[in-house]
Amino acid sequence: MTKDPAHTAHPIFDLVQIMARLRAPVGGCAWDLEQSFATIAPYTVEEAYEVADAIERGDLGDLRDELGDLLFQVIFHAQMAKEQGAFDFADVAKAICDKMIRRHPHVFGDAGARNSAEQTEAWEVIKAGERAAKGKAQSLLDDIPAGLPAMTRAVKLTRRAARVGFDWPTTAEVVDKLREELAELEVEIAAGDQAKAREELGDLLFVIANLARKLDIEPEDALRSANAKFIRRFNFIEKSLSDQGRRPETSNLAEMDDFWNAAKAIDKAAAKA
Repeated sequence: MTKDPAHTAHPIFDLVQIMARLRAPVGGCAWDLEQSFATIAPYTVEEAYEVADAIERGDLGDLRDELGDLLFQVIFHAQMAKEQGAFDFADVAKAICDKMIRRHPHVFGDAGARNSAEQTEAWEVIKAGERAAKGKAQSLLDDIPAGLPAMTRAVKLTRRAARVGFDWPTTAEVVDKLREELAELEVEIAAGDQAKAREELGDLLFVIANLARKLDIEPEDALRSANAKFIRRFNFIEKSLSDQGRRPETSNLAEMDDFWNAAKAIDKAAAKA
C-alpha cells in the first residue's frame, strides 16, 4: 500500500486507503466487494450498539476498539459512494464540519452564549430550517428515521410534536394515561383477543416512551440497565443453586424467588455503601 508522504502521520488516510484496497476489483477482498449499502447497514447498527455496550461497561479499551470498528463502517459506506461518483470520505467529513459550525453560532458565530436548555431549543430551530431548505419533510415527523429502535423513535416523535404544543402539560397526566392504557390492555387480555392486546401493549409502550421523555430519561438506557440488573440477579440464582450442586431446572419458583430477593438485598446494600 503506497502512502502520500504528506499523509504518513494520519491513520485516517491509511484507513481510507485500506478500504479502497479491500474494494479493489483486482486483488481486493471477495467479501468486501460483494457488499452494498443495504448489506453493510446492519453491521453499522451493530457496531453502534457495541460502542454503547463498551460505554455501559466502562471499558475504555473496548471503547477505543469499538469506535474504530464504527469508524470503519463510515469509511466503508464512503468508499462505496465514491465508487458510484456520489461522495467520498472527505465530503462526509466536510459536511459534518459545516453542520457543526452552522449549528453552533454561539461558538463559531456572533450569537450570544446560551445555557443548555436555550442551546437545545436553538439547535432544533436550526435543524427545522435545514429541513425546510431541503424541501423534503412534508410533515413535522417525516424525517425521523423509521429504522431507529422503536422506543427511541417514539421519544423523538413525541419530542418533535411537543415542540408545537402537542404534549401533556404535566408528568402526572402522562402517568394517568399510563394507568388508562394498562387498564385497556387488561381488558383485552381478559377477553383473550391477541390482536387487540398487541395494539394496547403498543399504546402502553408508547406512553412509557412519553413518560421517559418527560422525566428526561433515555428509555433505551433505562431498559439496558434493567436488563443488566436481571442478568446479575439471575446469575446469583444460578450460582446459589450451583453451590448446592443443583441447576435452576431442578429448583422451583418459590426457591428461586428467595434467591432473587437475596440478590436484590445485596444490590441495595451496595447502593448504600
